[in-house]
Amino acid sequence: MAQIDINPWAVLVAAVVNMALGALWYAPFLFGKIWMTSLQRRDKEVEKLKQNSNYFHLFTLLGALVSSFVLAHFVDYVGATTFWAGMQVGLWCWLGFVVATAISSTLYEGRSKKLYFLNIGYYFVAFLVMGGILAVWV
Repeated sequence: MAQIDINPWAVLVAAVVNMALGALWYAPFLFGKIWMTSLQRRDKEVEKLKQNSNYFHLFTLLGALVSSFVLAHFVDYVGATTFWAGMQVGLWCWLGFVVATAISSTLYEGRSKKLYFLNIGYYFVAFLVMGGILAVWV
């Protein structure tokens, strides 16, 4: 197996940027209202979710760290060293791992197409930016 050289600071920054993008993407002034409408949540459900938000943020950060760490491996494997090259790696990872797997859960859970495209749109932006960060910060 090839020797992998991963910068832990780049992984951390890419994960934090991922979370910041998510906070913006799902904020009411961008796509948050559409997202909540697409989820068809009742007010009581939303309040219960808000009570667990710290718990959710912790696991979201862990997921972002894992995604960033794994993406860093792909960036390193292909030798991407420019922002553009890193974005290309992010694009292919997004297409293969997000788009392809999210469609199944969307269909089997009866979620709307609007929600599917909203969610994969966020991951599209996140994977492009994370890939770019990871490529230039070697």
